[in-house]
Formats: sequence, C-alpha cells, structure tokens
Amino acid sequence: MNRLISIVACLGLAACASNTVTTVDRMTHDPNATNTETILHVWSWNFPTIAENMKQIADAGYTMLQTSPVNACFSPEGANVKILDEKEGNWYHYYQPTDWTVGNNIVGTEEEMKAMLDSAKKYDIRVLVDVLPNHTAFNIDLVTEEFYAAVGGRDKMFHTKGLEGIQDYNDRTQCTHQGVGGLPDVNTENPLFQKYYMEFVNKLVEMGVRGFRYDTAKHIGVHSDPLDTDAGVTENDFWDVATGRKKVLGVSLAIPYDSLFVYGEVLQDRNVPEEEYAGYFGQTASTYGHVLREVLAHRSAKDIDVLSWYHRAAPEHLTTWVESHDTYCNANESAGLTDAQVRTGWVFLTARQNGTPLFYSRPMNSTRENYFGDNLLGARGNDEFFHPEVVAVNKFRKAMKGQIEDVQIAEDGEVIVVNRGDKGAAVINFALEANDVELPTGLADGEYTDVVYGQSFTVENGTLKATVQPETTYIIVK
Repeated sequence: MNRLISIVACLGLAACASNTVTTVDRMTHDPNATNTETILHVWSWNFPTIAENMKQIADAGYTMLQTSPVNACFSPEGANVKILDEKEGNWYHYYQPTDWTVGNNIVGTEEEMKAMLDSAKKYDIRVLVDVLPNHTAFNIDLVTEEFYAAVGGRDKMFHTKGLEGIQDYNDRTQCTHQGVGGLPDVNTENPLFQKYYMEFVNKLVEMGVRGFRYDTAKHIGVHSDPLDTDAGVTENDFWDVATGRKKVLGVSLAIPYDSLFVYGEVLQDRNVPEEEYAGYFGQTASTYGHVLREVLAHRSAKDIDVLSWYHRAAPEHLTTWVESHDTYCNANESAGLTDAQVRTGWVFLTARQNGTPLFYSRPMNSTRENYFGDNLLGARGNDEFFHPEVVAVNKFRKAMKGQIEDVQIAEDGEVIVVNRGDKGAAVINFALEANDVELPTGLADGEYTDVVYGQSFTVENGTLKATVQPETTYIIVK
C-alpha cells in the first residue's frame, strides 16, 4: 500500500526539525482586520468533477475550496453511488474512516486528486480537505489490519470507553472519550496513532493541499480536559502534534503551520473550551449561522441581533456559513430554505468585514420537496455557487480589503445595507415584496449603478435611496 515517502526527505518541503510555530492571538479582535477569502464547499463532488469546474470556481471569485473526506472509508459493495439511498449509498459513509490512506470510491483515487490539485494551483485556488481523526467506521472489523498494526493493535485504537456513545454532550469526559453519534472514539493521544495520522497529513501537503477542516474537533481533548489514564494517556497533546508544535516519534508537520488555513468544527454549546481551541485554529461560528437562518426564515432582522458573532473568539478567525452540509443533511434544519433565501443570507454574510464564509454547494436539481435532487455522489452541485449575485459579492469582498463595515438595518428589518467605508455597499432585501430603501451610507453623494442588475441608486446627504426587488441583492462599488 502506498504510504508517505521518507520523512527524512521531508517531502521536499521543509526540514524535519520541529517547526517554529507563530503564536496567534485568536481571541482579541482587531477592529481594522478585514477578511477577503471565501470557501466553496464542493460537497460530494468527486475529484474529476472539481477539476472540470475549477475555472468556473475561480471565475466565481472563490479563493478556497473544501473537499469531502478523501480517506479510505466504509464502502459496502454496490453502495456509495447515491447521496442518500437505502441500498445504493449514503453521504455519511466517507465520515467512517477505515484507514488513513488517500482515495475512496466516492471522491476518487490518489492520482485523480493530484490532477485536481494541479488544476487548483493553476487557478490559484487553495484546497482544504475535511479530515476526521476522532473516530473510525461504526463497524470496527472493517478498519484495515495495517491501520490497527500501525497504532499498536486493536486495543490501542480506541479510548477506554470509546465504543460507548456520548449521553451528555456537555460532559467533557464523555465528549472527548466516547463516541459521537455512536462512532467509535479513537485514542488520539496514542503516539503511534498520531504518527500514522501525521504521515497522512504530510502526504496531502506533499500533494498540494493547503488547509484542513477538522471534523468533530471539539471531541478531541485540549490540555484542560480529563485524561484517559486507563488508556495510559498522560497528556492531551493531539493538537500540539497536528499543528506542528511538537514531533511525535520523529514525525512533525512538514511545512510551517501558519502557511495552512485550518479551522475546527467546534460546535458551540455549554462547557466548550473555545479559548483553548482558539490557541490552535480558527473555529466555526455555528450559533451565528443559526441566528442568520432565523433572519432568513422570518425574512426580516427585526428584533434579531445580526451584528454580534455570538462567539468568544475574534470574528476574523471564525469560519461562517448560512448553512453547512450538516444543517442541510442531518436534521434538514436548513434544507427548507429556498435557494433565494440562502443567496440573500450569503450576500449579507460575505459583504461583512469579518469571518471567512463557506458556501455549501447543494445537490444538482434539489428542491424544497426533494432535498437531494439527482441524488448522485460525485456529481457537481446546482448552479447557485456561480449565481451572479454570489459572484458579485465574492468579488466585492476582495475589493473591500481594508474597508471597515457599517451595517444599517431598516426599521422593519427587511432591508440591510452593508457599507464598507466609502468604497462600496451591499444592499439586501430579504422580503417577498419590493421595498423602498432610505438608509445611511458612507458613499459620496451621487448616482450609482449596481454591478449585477444595473439598478440605479442615489445618494443624497449621506442617504442611499432606491426601490429594490423581492429577495434580491445589489452590489455597489465606487
């Protein structure tokens, strides 16, 4: 089985000496910080499909894309064809690792991944990979013998209570030592596991991957969390190893950690040590996503605080979204929102000064009655990721670097104007009817034309005026 080339060679990228890690304060907000990047989550697209659409992704203004998990995974015969089907597959299968090797029958082979990464480099798109070191497949008999041997045997793979499901997600011992949704909980503090996992990470880095999304990150302990002493654990040091702060059995992260874009799925709840996680990576603004979806459901921000980020970490270090694959698929929490509602939410979110927004690509031909549309794993998502309004705000975001936001909300909450200094503004009408806009702006007095529809706007005495159409957004650039 093809494993990582010699660590001594260090992938031709960096010396094997321990990396010097720049300490980043992700808790203190810099009011002058402006985020310019955007992520397209090419959910369930396979590598050839991603490569074929790379130019369109770049033309749509995205700076990064996030793949689904690329590791070996649960692959029942005849399955992994459909997104959700009793016999022909389930999107959840690739969240059930059986080994830390590159390639599976959903996203494609290692060779296909390399071709995709070469295409991404050509178009200056950074590729992030969804990784999930916290657990294995439900059926532990399907985990490869090589994987078990590499970590010291089957009894060394899991935490002492790793085969028991979590009953109380606010209990940090259960949260970090027991199974999420029943998935067997890996002993991520086992040095042999850490070495094997880091070889996989370094393999991806060697291939051209430049970032990671850590699935179920809050279920991997930090130093303040309880130790699984019965499993011989003396330190919760997985994150120190994963972020290049320390070596494990002679292996360390192959390139400087600060050259990667890394964020963790730390879903917000009680007793989550967000400050400690912030010492390692950016985090998901899951509560903010919930609040934004509430605005979209009501088609109004009236009496809803949409300015707060609802997180203790600084907003410039948060990954934000209108919806994620989990909110769409798991309980279909966001699946009932129309594409137009998601689009208005995306424009508002992306026009703002902070956060790094992630656009979830819904399945092709999905509807509010048929969430999975064509229901094909590997296929491209629907056309929304390159809708003109989406493209316009992605490019607006980059153009507004250094411009401070000023968010103005109509009294009834149906229209929001996101002003960015004196250089531009995004106008969002959440309502199902046309609305007159009269809101303050930093734009100089004069006549302006929106870049998407050619809509005329007037600024008089610092007030932006126009009539805007239902569920429509506009981008104005000076």
